[in-house]
Amino acid sequence: MPGRLRAPTGRYGGKTAAERQAERRRRFLDAALDLFGGAPGFRATTVAALSEAAGLSTRQFYEEFRTLEDVLAALHLEVNGWAEAAVLEAAAGAADLPLAERVTAIFRAYAGSLAADPRRIRITFVEIIGVSPRLEEQRLARRAGWVDLICAEAGAAAARGEAAPRDYRLAATSFIGSVNGLLHDWSAGWVDATLDEVVDELVRQLLGILRPPGWDPRG
Repeated sequence: MPGRLRAPTGRYGGKTAAERQAERRRRFLDAALDLFGGAPGFRATTVAALSEAAGLSTRQFYEEFRTLEDVLAALHLEVNGWAEAAVLEAAAGAADLPLAERVTAIFRAYAGSLAADPRRIRITFVEIIGVSPRLEEQRLARRAGWVDLICAEAGAAAARGEAAPRDYRLAATSFIGSVNGLLHDWSAGWVDATLDEVVDELVRQLLGILRPPGWDPRG
């Protein structure tokens, strides 16, 4: 039919609309990792500054996010997701190792994922705290996820006779506080130790919880 327009293909520059949207979102998150996880930090960053750092417009920002808090929430989940993926991979690879070696592999993976980029530690342990009730709920939910993981590992170790049988939830919650605090202080330069030394200390603490004095694996 003469003069009829072809239906749009949805591609521009070789990319679909969904691909372009994902690319924009990625650029905003990468810029936020720099600004929130470095200088000036989440509370001193504006939408205009983030958009400029991403090389995009504020209009494009509001096409992807409602507020800067939404960006921080997404970034916090992403950083935790990277650490979780590293931990699960390490746990799978160390499944047949003795308890001490398995725990070491898991915590080296967790600490290595966060310490690979100091911005990740700041997002996880500093910038997310106290922003809003919504983000506090998210932060505590992710923390609860790590507690669940420790409890699962502890329960599996107890079932194999490698650890004392008990309810580990309270101990795991306390231990997670030690993990986060020590990694934050190490990242801030307040702890004079290598990352391996930090991991070794955390492993010693966890093994002390799993194998308390007086516990006999023979029952």
